[in-house]
Amino acid sequence: MTADIQALAPAARTTLDGWHRFVETRDVEILRPLFAETTVFRSPFVHLAIPGRPASLLILGAVVQIFENFRYHRTFVAGTHDVALEFSANIDELDLKGIDLVTFDSAGKIVEFEVMIRPFKALQALSTAMSARIGPELAKYKTAPPA
Repeated sequence: MTADIQALAPAARTTLDGWHRFVETRDVEILRPLFAETTVFRSPFVHLAIPGRPASLLILGAVVQIFENFRYHRTFVAGTHDVALEFSANIDELDLKGIDLVTFDSAGKIVEFEVMIRPFKALQALSTAMSARIGPELAKYKTAPPA
């Protein structure tokens, strides 16, 4: 992590610590209090935002089960309520790199979570795995009105 993590608001730092605990343990219950009810998830698969905490919990709970050798490399802080987390992982034999863009509200809750992943072949593999794991359940959130 970079030294400028101290620039984040204290409540956002606490939430970010909780996020890292979730990544280490894969315990979805750790996520629930970290996300605002009105959070918006921006997926690398769809162009519309996916609204609501339940959708974010579903997606992120599935992703941590699919990724292998997941690790964060760097944290970039932008102001007091935004971070970018650079990561790498594997899906089967494919290596991937990505960025999580996270925005916190004044209470430290995550209000926006956006994921970008490359290369395209790894993104396709993730899409296939996610569809198999949560596709029908996730579809009901994608049809909700955009936030």
